[in-house]
Amino acid sequence: MNRWSIRTRLTVLAATVTALLCLGMAILLTLVLRGRVADLHRESVANSALGVIQMIKRDQVPRMIPSVGPLETLDGVQVVNADGVVVGGTGDLGSKPRVSDLMPSVTHPHATETLCDAAGENCRAIIAMRVYETPGDWFIYVIDEPVPWYISSAYVFQLMLVSLMLIALTAAGTAHTVRVAMEPVSQIRSQAMRIGFAIGEGKGRGRRIALPEHDDELRALAKAANLVLARLEATIDREREFTSNASHDLRSPITAMRTELDEAMLYPEEADWPTTAEKLTGSLDRLSELVEDLLALSRLDAGATVEKEPIDLAELVREEIGRRPEDPRVRIEAQPVKVSGVKVHLARLFTNLLDNAVRHAKDEVVVKVRPDGHEAVLEVINDGDSIPPEMREAIFDRFTRLDASRSKDTGGSGLGLAICRQIAHAHNGTVAALDADTGARFVVRLPRAVG
Repeated sequence: MNRWSIRTRLTVLAATVTALLCLGMAILLTLVLRGRVADLHRESVANSALGVIQMIKRDQVPRMIPSVGPLETLDGVQVVNADGVVVGGTGDLGSKPRVSDLMPSVTHPHATETLCDAAGENCRAIIAMRVYETPGDWFIYVIDEPVPWYISSAYVFQLMLVSLMLIALTAAGTAHTVRVAMEPVSQIRSQAMRIGFAIGEGKGRGRRIALPEHDDELRALAKAANLVLARLEATIDREREFTSNASHDLRSPITAMRTELDEAMLYPEEADWPTTAEKLTGSLDRLSELVEDLLALSRLDAGATVEKEPIDLAELVREEIGRRPEDPRVRIEAQPVKVSGVKVHLARLFTNLLDNAVRHAKDEVVVKVRPDGHEAVLEVINDGDSIPPEMREAIFDRFTRLDASRSKDTGGSGLGLAICRQIAHAHNGTVAALDADTGARFVVRLPRAVG
């Protein structure tokens, strides 16, 4: 059933519900009608015995009552006088003992009972009728087949026929309704697939799914699909830009190294090889840093699960600063506060922010760590160039550097802040560039460790 289409599942469900409703209604209708049918049957039998009543009134009851006219439809009739003696009956009932001791009350001249054999089979209905006479009341016992619980075979056949018609109509109507309802979904799906493939091939830029006329669930689905297509387009654009920027930034140090080597090889006897090696080492360092950043981003994008541990953020900051060459411009204001995270990742986040601050600072870099309610706050502030408000989000995009940074050739790869944001998000935190009195101020907020 899991492989059935929605149309098939809903059709089967509707047909099943209709079948159950028909069964319930049939049972209820049978229970209601059976009593009425039994009453009608009793009245019909009583009417069939009117001729026998006339015989009693005329005192002309024969020992063998002929089974003619209305009596032909009955299994038997027996007449008992006021003394309880059988005086006549159809067939051989006139000479047999009394078939029943059932005696209707004076106020209700009819009474019914059902008699079966020892095995509970061959049941017969006995309908007793009181005939009022002056010397004493006589009784007529009419034997006939009882009304079955299902009333009759014809009644059951009619119920089944009507139920099958209702089930068939329900199934056909449901299938048609679902087909009509799902047709726009199929159109949205086919449009989304065509546009998605076109975007992937670079041919469907700006194309979107046509919105349905009515403001309903289908329109919401089309809007959601358009949003996904827009994000897909933006992601592909970012990936292409990322690839282009990565290729450019990787090519720059390689080109520089190739140039240095070509110049040195033109006149190897006159080349200053130590200086050339120093320049090549610088280019290699730049290339290695870029590759490491690309690898770090790729691991963060993959979302690999790493076990977290409680970490004192202030202690981590002091350890990372202690590993660096002493810089008198760096000042620390740190209060103990614990977070839950991956130490190597948080260290990378801090060192990236610190490297960025040191590259742009003029005279001072301030690192602050403090608790703030349920969060731990890390601030890295430098007194260099400020960041325009309109660029405070863009700088966290990959390979984004401000014009001032490019003109000064600060040596950044354009990936450091992107890595910071990825690490902060992986720790359910945030990192942002905020207002500062002078220079630039980066603020990281992370949830404090529990306990």
